Amino acid sequence: MKSYRLIRGTFLTIVLICNSGFASETKQKFCPLMVEDHAEMDTYVKYKGVKVYMCCSSCKRQWNENPDYFAVVSVKQAPQLKAVAKQDIKPLKQKFCPVYTDRRVHPKGPSLTHEGTKIYFCKERALERFKSSPERYLKNLK
Repeated sequence: MKSYRLIRGTFLTIVLICNSGFASETKQKFCPLMVEDHAEMDTYVKYKGVKVYMCCSSCKRQWNENPDYFAVVSVKQAPQLKAVAKQDIKPLKQKFCPVYTDRRVHPKGPSLTHEGTKIYFCKERALERFKSSPERYLKNLK
């Protein structure tokens, strides 16, 4: 009987320890890059020891292009980043792609200057679509 209680107690302790770390990370509901898409628990990157959940492998690839920048601008979607995000990075005024309006942009991403304003895009395909019809997408700049 004692061995059963000992095993059960050990098991419950392990479960509580594991769940306490997982619970803090699962506060994240949405992808930090495609901010309207739900994050998937099996799709994530590790940033300074913190798991950041993504919606897809494309977002993982984009995150790896500029993780320090994305950590700063993604704290709202991924609150676990607040403790590890660099404080000296200044976010761009433009937060989202004008073509794919729910996707974040970053300073190292594709860009062009249109009528004196530098415009950033989430990927090359968005840049090409913008070039073909800028008037269609200019209203989406935010």
